[in-house]
Amino acid sequence: MSREALSSIGLDEAVELTRTGDLWLFRGHSGADRAIRGLTNSPVNHVGMAVVVDDLPALIWHAELGRALPDIWSGNHHRGAQLHDLRAAVMRWSNEYEQQAWMRQLDRPVTREMEDAALRTVARLDGMPFPSTSALAGRWFRGRVPWPKRAEARPADAGLENAYCAEIVAMTYQAMGLLPEKRPNWYDPGRFWSGDNLQLADGYHLGGEIGVKVPAAR
Repeated sequence: MSREALSSIGLDEAVELTRTGDLWLFRGHSGADRAIRGLTNSPVNHVGMAVVVDDLPALIWHAELGRALPDIWSGNHHRGAQLHDLRAAVMRWSNEYEQQAWMRQLDRPVTREMEDAALRTVARLDGMPFPSTSALAGRWFRGRVPWPKRAEARPADAGLENAYCAEIVAMTYQAMGLLPEKRPNWYDPGRFWSGDNLQLADGYHLGGEIGVKVPAAR
């Protein structure tokens, strides 16, 4: 049975199957989670991207307010854009934040050049602060304003001082050549949900959501 045909999968198997570029999506029920979904009209409130390199454990590249887990890139604890052990992060988001998790897989592996571009993005953006709630809302609204053509030649992250989760994923996908150079704040977590029909470049496609069954923390 194909991975796309699966409706749910255990966390250990999901971590084993995931590859660089696959998406991990989360939906919670706290007031902040509902506010993000309501503001963006999105079924999910958080998104991260898998990074699976050589013999390292599977990692997730995302942005969050917490700093409980060590950032694999810097080796310390900080808020904002972070590279975490994937399994540990999903366990935390499920058990501590009470978030439901899904995985979406690219239809084929990314190239080594695309993987290198993703790592360069991690090196450039790791530690970038997470915006305040008001700044997040304002930037999301500004992302809906048409972008002047003269700005299209600028790097997607030019002048960016902080970024939320969907922007981090969008900028990484842009660096990998999977997304066009729209402004990062045009994207929200819901853009990466299958119902939004996100169009990727070079013939890549994302499969449907696979629910991830996360065990309770001991």
